[in-house]
Amino acid sequence: MSIKQNTVEAANSVDRIAHVHFQKETLMKTFNQVEIYENLKEIVDPSHTCLVVWDVQNGLVNHIFNKDVFLNSLRTLTETLRGKMPIVYTLITPLPQTYQSGWNLSSMMKRFQITDPNKLPVFMAYGSPEREIPEAVKPQAGDILLDKSTPNIFLGTNFELMMKNRGIKSLIFTGIATEIGVEHSARDAAARGFYPVVVTDCVSSMNREAHERSLANLARITITAESKEILGSL
Repeated sequence: MSIKQNTVEAANSVDRIAHVHFQKETLMKTFNQVEIYENLKEIVDPSHTCLVVWDVQNGLVNHIFNKDVFLNSLRTLTETLRGKMPIVYTLITPLPQTYQSGWNLSSMMKRFQITDPNKLPVFMAYGSPEREIPEAVKPQAGDILLDKSTPNIFLGTNFELMMKNRGIKSLIFTGIATEIGVEHSARDAAARGFYPVVVTDCVSSMNREAHERSLANLARITITAESKEILGSL
């Protein structure tokens, strides 16, 4: 064999070894025909991921502990992901007061510090400034607006059906409040077989301590990551 042939054969051998090594690094695991994602890049692949913007409405945003930082982080995330994956904005839309549970009425009485349920205001009323989404993170054409009446994105909505129809396997959660709707929905997402990702700098609360406790809980049962980690994984 000539020197030239040896050189070509060696080069081909290196290429084959490199190709096999690349395949081993990028080939995700499957079990019973189910794909298993093991790193953030696989989990947030835009082809099977949806971004959820939870209850980012003036009535809540104006009372969180880190409004400016939160809105700046969320704006960067939504603007970068828009067009790469679906974005669903949820809107607090309470049931008529005559159809609300005793627990919900009690909770609202505590929120507004009143003792007479007849004096409860209409929370997040249609057309009210508190119901609006801040201009900095406004939905754009193609984004989905989802009305819901509970702190769980799956309860009383068609959200899960929409996600399954779209082939979504991972849900990225942002919004307010961390310890209420975000945690509740992320936990339920995991129970329903979705990969739940909570963006730590794009969730917030009116109570900083509750927010931090919730993130500590979520770090044990979901995937938690900063927005720069999410964007760096695309």
